[in-house]
Amino acid sequence: MSILPKGSPRRQQWLFALLCFYFAFLAFKAPTQHVLVSKYVGGWLLLTAVLVFVQAFQRAAAADRNSARISALITFLIGLLYVSAAWLRDTAIIWFVAVFFLIDGIYRAQLYRKHRLETKGAIRHLLAALADVFVALGIFFFRGESLQWLVSMSGALRIAGMGIEILGSKPGVPEEIAVDIHSALQLPDTKAMHDITDRISREEQQRAPIDRGWIVAFVLLLFFMHLGRMGFDRSASGMLSPAVALIGDLVIALIIAFFLVLPMLRTLRGVSRPLERTLWKWVLQVPAAGRRWYDPRHVVQRWLELRLRLAIRSRRAGYSLPTAIRSGLQTGLPFAALLATIVPVFGMSWYFDTENWAAGIWDGWSAARTDIWRTAMVEAVEPNPHAGSFRLQPAGVSDSADFSFVIIGDPGEGDASQYILHDQVVKVSQQPDVKFVVISSDVVYPDGAMKDYEKNFWLPFHGVTKPMYAIPGNHDWYDALDGFAATFFTPDAAHKAMHARRDVDLKITSTTERSIEQMIAKASSLRQAYQVPTGYQQSPYFQVQTRDFAFITVETGVLRRIDEVQMQWLKAALEASRGKFIFVLLGHPFYAIGEYQGSMNPDFEALHALLRQYGARVIMAGDTHDLEYYQEPLRGQDSGRVIHHFVNGGGGAYLSLGAALRPKDQMPEKVWAHYPARAPLVEKIERHTGWAKRPFWQWTKQYNGWPFSAEWLSAAFDYNVSPFFQSFVEVRVERSRRQVRLLAYSQSGPLTWGELEKSEGVKPPGVSDSAQVEWIIPMQR
Repeated sequence: MSILPKGSPRRQQWLFALLCFYFAFLAFKAPTQHVLVSKYVGGWLLLTAVLVFVQAFQRAAAADRNSARISALITFLIGLLYVSAAWLRDTAIIWFVAVFFLIDGIYRAQLYRKHRLETKGAIRHLLAALADVFVALGIFFFRGESLQWLVSMSGALRIAGMGIEILGSKPGVPEEIAVDIHSALQLPDTKAMHDITDRISREEQQRAPIDRGWIVAFVLLLFFMHLGRMGFDRSASGMLSPAVALIGDLVIALIIAFFLVLPMLRTLRGVSRPLERTLWKWVLQVPAAGRRWYDPRHVVQRWLELRLRLAIRSRRAGYSLPTAIRSGLQTGLPFAALLATIVPVFGMSWYFDTENWAAGIWDGWSAARTDIWRTAMVEAVEPNPHAGSFRLQPAGVSDSADFSFVIIGDPGEGDASQYILHDQVVKVSQQPDVKFVVISSDVVYPDGAMKDYEKNFWLPFHGVTKPMYAIPGNHDWYDALDGFAATFFTPDAAHKAMHARRDVDLKITSTTERSIEQMIAKASSLRQAYQVPTGYQQSPYFQVQTRDFAFITVETGVLRRIDEVQMQWLKAALEASRGKFIFVLLGHPFYAIGEYQGSMNPDFEALHALLRQYGARVIMAGDTHDLEYYQEPLRGQDSGRVIHHFVNGGGGAYLSLGAALRPKDQMPEKVWAHYPARAPLVEKIERHTGWAKRPFWQWTKQYNGWPFSAEWLSAAFDYNVSPFFQSFVEVRVERSRRQVRLLAYSQSGPLTWGELEKSEGVKPPGVSDSAQVEWIIPMQR
């Protein structure tokens, strides 16, 4: 049965090939666009793999269909590598992509050698092999070139090659199932055997509607389960997030079926196939009508027919994509449903909880829209931002007295890792000198939705009575910042900003006039119920200024960049702060996981240079889930001075392993520190890691997760049990001593120097390991 629309197969080939060529063009010009090249090109590769896989069902010969599926698999793996580039080492990307191209080249060369005398179309295999080898060698020889262009060109060539392969394939109609099965299994060529095969084949056709029926029922039950747990917070129909989770369940079901269950069954059938042929001959020696009721041939024939039924079902799936999907769901859906039911019991998971996979969809969507949204929201409140715009004036912060404030990063998972910090956050924030509290990135996981604010924000911060401000993280933008704006903006600013965001999206959004009013009213109600002071901001970023101290926040969205309006405001605020102690709070850190992150894109690197130019003394950020410190030495006229970089993201999200597992001699700066230290973290993970994950942990610990990073694997070893390693920071502006002090806290109270992994030169001379961690920075340079 054809899976394609009615019409000429050749016309369909041209359509698919032209789509591939268009994707290749888009991939080739990716470095000239304002996109994350690896994800962009990887996405086109994944789409191309799907096209080739689908078109494979139209091919005449089984060998040609298998060849297309192998090509689609290799293309899919390359695309997956590019999409995951942020979590892979650059050298790993180069090696793996080159190896995949070489494997495909060798495979194509073998196909050419096998078919060069049989078909005229074999020349395309030779051309594909040469192209693969050319790309692989190019990757090795030009590794010093821009990785973005390397990704772009290799992806474009791969996609174009798939288009050429589609054009060179021969469409046709598959052979009869029964004939194919007899030939493949070498079954007895008797009328009785053919009758059995035909009967089972008819039964499979007749039961197809029944199979579809229970699959649909299973899918509906899963959808309504996700709908009940996730709510109606995404699309105009209110069902997009649960639909994404459902699609994730179906993907898991197909993976379980095609990569676990069916390969195991196929292997077992292959091993026992000689026995199967022998038993069929023995069974057919006596017709069913001539057997006695206790004849063991009855039992053996039932077993053989079951195996034959599975073979017929598998062969049908090889000829039709809908049949393949139905067969895969029929096998894997019960396992996927079990997984979807029990995974949330074990806490928040980024790997197997399909309800959190929606965050990945929102990441790509919001990444392309964040700058547009932010600009519209800010300009709706302040059409022409200037140096004094978005200034907050917390009570007690003046030009003369000392004051303190608390910064806590990435808190919002709403589980034990967040709640364990509650008492210390409340205790420290209640100190008389503490005037306000700031959240630095990712207020609410997984996607910043208003429905999650009570459990993930209001309840964990119940007891904080000082004004609370925040800058959003990438997860907060997945909700188009609706929940964040309703909670942290003044009601008037929230109205203007949310309407502006809605208008710039041409009102194609679930955020209606009514829902805006409801979210702002809900935030007001929760504010009253929990008595946590919020609702002071005018925009996603703000500043607190005194005569000699400037606290400036910078909102870096999803892609670590800022829009032109924010850049103009930032430059004006920095210019007005010359001569002051400048403390900058970012959405993303320049140093994190034991690596320099500033070069992740040109805009982010330019932002780092701007802050250096204006003499920022402290740069702090969330996003990475631990506490890290780096001294960046300055050069030129500022030689001998340093910028103090902090990662302050240990407020409740799963712990990052990158810095803890990074070899000490590979740190990006000579002076550094991080919490948790390696030894206690490793001890905890080894205590709680079972046999199933033990090999992955040993690989992560021994080889730092290569080719991935230990950071990417962090969530796999997130155990919400003691001991915890959460943290936050108090900033004390002590004019009386002409200094700024940063004090670190954990869930147990003041963090001590002995609990940190650190280099020489971090801890002040003469200070014991039992003393509280504090960084003292003079206010005067």
